[in-house]
Amino acid sequence: MLYILDVITLGNPLPSHPTPKSMLTGSELLAKVKELGDVGKSEIVRACGYVSSKKDGGERLNFTAFYEALLDAKGVELGGTGKVGKGGRKLSYVATVQGNGNLLIGKAYTALLDLKPGDEFEIKLGRKQIRLIPAGATDEDEE
Repeated sequence: MLYILDVITLGNPLPSHPTPKSMLTGSELLAKVKELGDVGKSEIVRACGYVSSKKDGGERLNFTAFYEALLDAKGVELGGTGKVGKGGRKLSYVATVQGNGNLLIGKAYTALLDLKPGDEFEIKLGRKQIRLIPAGATDEDEE
């Protein structure tokens, strides 16, 4: 979430710089967009409170946050409910055997499980499956 700071000029806050509390969402956002009608996109984003301050004191319009809030208000869900890795991509939950025979799981998955270097696992082979069980745990503990 981006936070917006009011810029004070001669002791008076600028009215065009709303606070984070004024970032409209849900039905309030839809009503404001409808109310504004044929106004330019920048003015709609600004009027709905999706503005932040740059380091140089200038204004940044947060179009992405605005459009995400607008889609959410209209009930449109993008990307499903899958988990997202650190790089921002949706995790596929598929691993591929590499040319040297290694099976690489990947950092995004180990981070989800809070695994650290040196953590040990017992390898259980089943019919067309590989199970990794933390050393010292039983099969029943991990389900």
